Amino acid sequence: MATRNAIIPAAHSVHRDGGRTESDEQFQARMLRFVSRTFALTIPQLPDALREAVGNGYLLCRIVDTIEDDAVMPAAQKRVFCEKFTAVVEGRADAAQFAAELGAALGPATPPAERDLVLDTPRVIAIMNGFRPAQQEALRICVAVMAEGMAAFQERKDPAGVPTLADMDRYCYYVAGVVGEMLTRLFCDYSTEIARRREELMPLAVSFGQALQMTNILKDIWEDRERGACWLPRDVFASHGFDLRDLSADRQHPGFEQGLADLIGVAHGHVRNALRYTLLLPPHETGLRNFCLWALGMAILTLRKINKNRSFVSGRQVKITRRSVKATIAISQWTVRNDRLLWLLFRMIGAGVPSTAVQIG
Repeated sequence: MATRNAIIPAAHSVHRDGGRTESDEQFQARMLRFVSRTFALTIPQLPDALREAVGNGYLLCRIVDTIEDDAVMPAAQKRVFCEKFTAVVEGRADAAQFAAELGAALGPATPPAERDLVLDTPRVIAIMNGFRPAQQEALRICVAVMAEGMAAFQERKDPAGVPTLADMDRYCYYVAGVVGEMLTRLFCDYSTEIARRREELMPLAVSFGQALQMTNILKDIWEDRERGACWLPRDVFASHGFDLRDLSADRQHPGFEQGLADLIGVAHGHVRNALRYTLLLPPHETGLRNFCLWALGMAILTLRKINKNRSFVSGRQVKITRRSVKATIAISQWTVRNDRLLWLLFRMIGAGVPSTAVQIG
């Protein structure tokens, strides 16, 4: 879900398959392994009827992320490519031409896996065009909203952060909340039982996305800083007497750690909402629940590490271990059908982590 900077670090190289010797399913699985180890882990848990559409949706979003993350491309050019990609997804522009133009414009720091994904845009689009109309619509809505929102935020990007927490919320919506909405549309198309709870699910879907994205933003503060980006809200830190323009790994201020604690609390509140979202899914849909629970388990474990080490200066210092990932998987598989145990488990893991109730709707 959180489409940018996944909690489990992605690999940095990929070998492209120039022909069609692999199936579409194999192609998407291979690309996911290289651009997001988190989603490569969780997407295979989904039912067959959902797996390919969700995987394709993630790859489409990753192409938008690649535009946003480019370190040298001017904001105006990023907007042009975002608009062109929306047109490609909607069938109004040629995928091969887009891929060639964007591939040539990407800076040298773009990871090879992401560059290869861009060059494979025609195949990603061809796979999407083979889905049912409702699935295609869910993916197209997501890309259009994400691309417009990301372009707008790139145009006013400030290394001193965003003005307010509300601005951070809006950024998280464009980066990840829309992915939660996309997933919910796909889930509702897949199951009439889930569709009956659509009105309850959709607001929580945004909170689900924000839980993962805020966790990633907090984990990646210093890596983002190195490339001139900051998505932290100035008003939260100013309330503790700290100006984000003075942010430095070498000279940390007590007010920075206090502001960080406030944001950990908000992210934890979104995790709780995301758990509510997950438990609205039928207990017998264990694949859907595990897809959500594994991501949420990794998020709360990451928030716990950040909270214990608020003076961290590198995402590596708060990265969860592979052992923790394996434990998350094992425990969620054991408790996946039991709502009461899941609530208890998340309360235990989150004990001592600040938590702020987050309103939805």
